[in-house]
Amino acid sequence: MLNQTSVTEFLLLGLTDIQEVQSVLFVVFLTIYFVIVAGNGAILMIVISDPRLHSPMYFFLANLSCLDICYSTVTLPKMLENSFSTHKTISFVGCISQLHFFHFLGSTEATLLAVMALDRFVAICRPLHYNVIMNHQHCTQMASTTWVIGFFHALLHSIMTSHLNFCGSNQIRHFFCDIKPLLELACGNIELNQWLLSTVTGAIAIGLFLLTILSYFYIITYLIFKTNSCSMLHRALSTCASHFMVVSLLYAPVIFTYIRPATGSSMDQDWVIAIMYTVVTPVLNPLIYTLRNKEVKKALIRMIRRKL
Repeated sequence: MLNQTSVTEFLLLGLTDIQEVQSVLFVVFLTIYFVIVAGNGAILMIVISDPRLHSPMYFFLANLSCLDICYSTVTLPKMLENSFSTHKTISFVGCISQLHFFHFLGSTEATLLAVMALDRFVAICRPLHYNVIMNHQHCTQMASTTWVIGFFHALLHSIMTSHLNFCGSNQIRHFFCDIKPLLELACGNIELNQWLLSTVTGAIAIGLFLLTILSYFYIITYLIFKTNSCSMLHRALSTCASHFMVVSLLYAPVIFTYIRPATGSSMDQDWVIAIMYTVVTPVLNPLIYTLRNKEVKKALIRMIRRKL
């Protein structure tokens, strides 16, 4: 049950109020959104249609692509709409819904990246046990668990935020509805909400980040001591480095944003940081995880030839 509040809708101020800049940003973000949908959509089609890619690594990659499409769709279309709209409002229910799905998909992706790092650890460091540990049932369970964790983590924040009382300004200094901008507008005590955001969300993000770092650390250590081929070691280290870069671009901004208390000065920085994990990461994921992958490139060529 939503709390009684005098605010029935919010005004999303967006990135800027300068019309010329808005036009440029519209073109930029529309192009980025098209690349995200096309790139991740292509990965989904390739993995589903090619039996040779029906393995744990590509199963998780397909989940990641699906998440990236949905994740960017939660925020970018509304931001694009508001670029040329004089009525930049979003209803109270719509705002809470956007907040929920943003954190649902974001938490799921953060958890999935840790699972993907664990998958690579087992594949490289425990190759003889890989088929037993990462069988179809275990992979399905792990993927399902990431979605469930993300859903309930988001549900916690959306319920707590919806029960706040908003009786003052309805202007959100952001391009989408997020917890911290809403806490800035709330009337009454928000200490519990801030504690949940910094402690629960911060602990989850830091924990997953450390698990991912640990997995890649063991992979690199194993390769250094066990691999005799310099070229193989170089390729493996290059792949780990690129994967770690994508992971860092998601975890680092999230940790930096949500462990700090909501203040007016931090709001001006948060929307800039938010672009890193809402826009940049979904664009980089298909590039990093697939275009450097020979199997995916071969599968793409086979799919194109079948279409022709």
